[in-house]
Amino acid sequence: VLGALQTALVAGVLVLLWRPALVTQTLRPQENSVAVLLDTSGSMLYGNDDASRLQQAVDALSRNALPALESQFTVTLFSFADDLYELPSLDKVPPPGPATHIGDALLNVLRGAQSGAIAAVVLVSDGADNSVDYDAAKVAEIASFGVPVHTVGVGEETMPNDLELEDVQLPSVGLAGSTVSAQVSIRHSGAALAQLKVYDGDAILASEAIQLPSSAGVTTRWVDIDVGAAGVRDLKFALDALPNETNVINNSRLRAMEVPEQRRHILYIEGEPRWEYKFIRRAIDENPAVRVASLLKTTPNKFYRQGIESPDELVNGFPTEELALFRYDGIMIGSFEAAALTPPQHDMIREFVSRRGGTLLMLGGRRGLTDGGWGPTSVAEVLPVRLPELDGPSFIREPAKAMLAPAGANSAMTRLEADDEANKAAWEGLPDLADFETVGELKPGAETLLEARSMGDTKPLLVHQRYGLGNVYVLATGGTWRWQMQLPHEDQRHETFWRQFLQAAATTAPQPVTLTSDRVFYGDESTVVLRAEVRDKSYKPASEAAVSLEVSDGMGPPTTVPMTPVAGERGLYEAVYDTTHTGVFRFQAIAKTGDEELGRAQFAVRREDGVIEHYHVQQNRALPERPSAATGGTYFAVDDVSKLPEAVSFSEAGSVERQVLDLWNIPLAFLVLLLLKAGEWLVRLYWGRL
Repeated sequence: VLGALQTALVAGVLVLLWRPALVTQTLRPQENSVAVLLDTSGSMLYGNDDASRLQQAVDALSRNALPALESQFTVTLFSFADDLYELPSLDKVPPPGPATHIGDALLNVLRGAQSGAIAAVVLVSDGADNSVDYDAAKVAEIASFGVPVHTVGVGEETMPNDLELEDVQLPSVGLAGSTVSAQVSIRHSGAALAQLKVYDGDAILASEAIQLPSSAGVTTRWVDIDVGAAGVRDLKFALDALPNETNVINNSRLRAMEVPEQRRHILYIEGEPRWEYKFIRRAIDENPAVRVASLLKTTPNKFYRQGIESPDELVNGFPTEELALFRYDGIMIGSFEAAALTPPQHDMIREFVSRRGGTLLMLGGRRGLTDGGWGPTSVAEVLPVRLPELDGPSFIREPAKAMLAPAGANSAMTRLEADDEANKAAWEGLPDLADFETVGELKPGAETLLEARSMGDTKPLLVHQRYGLGNVYVLATGGTWRWQMQLPHEDQRHETFWRQFLQAAATTAPQPVTLTSDRVFYGDESTVVLRAEVRDKSYKPASEAAVSLEVSDGMGPPTTVPMTPVAGERGLYEAVYDTTHTGVFRFQAIAKTGDEELGRAQFAVRREDGVIEHYHVQQNRALPERPSAATGGTYFAVDDVSKLPEAVSFSEAGSVERQVLDLWNIPLAFLVLLLLKAGEWLVRLYWGRL
């Protein structure tokens, strides 16, 4: 011990004789500026019983930060919401703004201060940004100025006693007479029984009680909605308010959905009479949204037709021309041998998926898939699996249990119940399939929606992949009919599966003209950008079409706006429409080449004001932390704002001065040497070694 203390003392003396020094860098007093950006958007009006977030921020800055900053720097105050304004003082805070654009505010300040010595930027916000372009590229541009951004976070990160309908996802276009599934996401602070209602105007379309778990977070559920007749659905999704809930604006979401008159069409070919054919037709025949035209091969040269619209439809069997095949939105191929079609017809099926954008479903059967000789054909190129080469048959009549795969648990196609656990239980309660077919290895872009447990082994049952513009599915069984046969007649799981599966398969196929926008709800935004994709009869891009946009705003006669081609995008046209009031706007794109009409498409959007700042009102700490992390700044809670001036003073931006501090000349060094010697003396005294 004595040796260690003596060695430390000698080492300390030698270090001090070396005369070490510390080089520090601080900002020059009164030669630098600091920009303080105060969020004055609508969400900053939320707070606790004592004060709003905005008042908390103003009080904290006035008492604990601004005096110290102003004593060293030139401080410039700004307020921002959707726009940036310079403030003469914190007493002149403007009224709350309709939106929060953090990225734009930071960039405007940094660009305007390029000629001056700006040392740092202080961002005071709750992080409730609702701009559409605050992404990694904008954060990188902010960081490129080399100025640290310090963030002061305001507000609670979890809102107590609050329900928020965070999002509603549903198709922008529904089919008349069909049922669509909407996915609703509810943000909650704890356990509650939420009552969700769906309105079309004053009519209630759906009502469902949703039990929310005790842990705070987001709960997602599915809700089925009967679309009804053709027209526009002005839908409102609303949650009943909790007792004493303060913010009820975020309990609802508005969505518009276009319901066109036309039906969708599926061609179903079967090579032999079997139960699967019968029960699929029974499940879909009553659906007014989708028509299934079927060809059932009864003899080598004879087909039995069902579901046809005219005596000439499919009169010669499977179509031999592209235009005849492309009139359908989907193709189902059951237990049907590939040799029954010609190689050009195989190529047509491939082009139907790739270029037409249609959906292909291949079913298992003793004459289907591998056993039907489809492996060497061009159709095999589009399949999501590599059909195996087996010594024996791949189709076996052995029971198989259908089970949800992870991807299927999140798919609307395989949803039998709204609740995830109930949906899983519904699948587990189904009877065994009558048969099963080995499909082989999945291709890289494929995903498994359903799995089958057969003979102790688990294999893919329902597999999906995108190919070109279309979708391809393989259902490796011909025995789903047993679900209906072995269940009570009131059990609709078999009908539900096939109805929503074929309906979804048909609606994904594009029409000759499709009209889209980036969203169906515009909150506090007036400009709607619409794009029309136009194709000719063979579904090739129509670059020479004349496309017009007809707009109905509910306030007068329709107006017409021309759509212009998008540079570098064949067959794509665009129009920008500025909405002058709130409500539902209905758009119809009409495409022509000469006097011939290629097609038309409808799209509806809902426009509303004064709502966007009332959603996602909890402090989103991660968002304002992004520019701080990218620029070397620091995040502070509003209660710690007194630490801000010290952090700003050590900035490397602006005009700085360097100081050299001699470490050998500081009192602490001599105090350490004294303590080492005193420690040695005390040890000697204790042990009697003086």
